[in-house]
Amino acid sequence: MPEETIPDDEPCYVISIAARLVSLHPQTLRYYDRIGLLRPSRTSGRIRLYSTSDIERLRKIVRLTDELGVNLAGVEVILNMSDRIAALQRDLSELQMQAQAQIRALQARIREMEQEARASSDYQVINVSAKEVKERSKEDAP
Repeated sequence: MPEETIPDDEPCYVISIAARLVSLHPQTLRYYDRIGLLRPSRTSGRIRLYSTSDIERLRKIVRLTDELGVNLAGVEVILNMSDRIAALQRDLSELQMQAQAQIRALQARIREMEQEARASSDYQVINVSAKEVKERSKEDAP
């Protein structure tokens, strides 16, 4: 039977386990939730459940505060900027994939048109380099 992996955003740790994983007191995790540094999921009984991504976020908070001496206001700014950068990177990656798909579609269309032009004696495909285009535009300029 194949081993199932748990998604990073799947809430699965109660507060005591999450606190132990990051070596913090559960009250500290409650405080981080109260000030908005972390938003764990909640059950219908209002029990906090932390995901693997929540644990990683807590580890970042601990590193920023303990190792780098950043205060909680600074931590909030850094985490918000990190989240924004990650979102922008995802958007950029999506745009790059879309652009690549469009480039492939255009290249396929060019190949089709070239084949059609070769089959028809009425048209001839002329390849012009960027350098030639630049030189011709200089010649045409007043």
